[in-house]
Amino acid sequence: MKANRSIGCNVTECRFHAKSEPLCSLDNIQVSRNGKSTAQEEHDTECASFEKE
Repeated sequence: MKANRSIGCNVTECRFHAKSEPLCSLDNIQVSRNGKSTAQEEHDTECASFEKE
């Protein structure tokens, strides 16, 4: 997988993790709110592009 140097990622369980580096292999990601109507803090958001490896 080709690492995208613009998207950092430490979630090694994701299908799109670059494996050799803490980066994502996708061209872009989708960030969504985490079950709330408005996001106020970091933990209120998540990477909606995640897929289990």
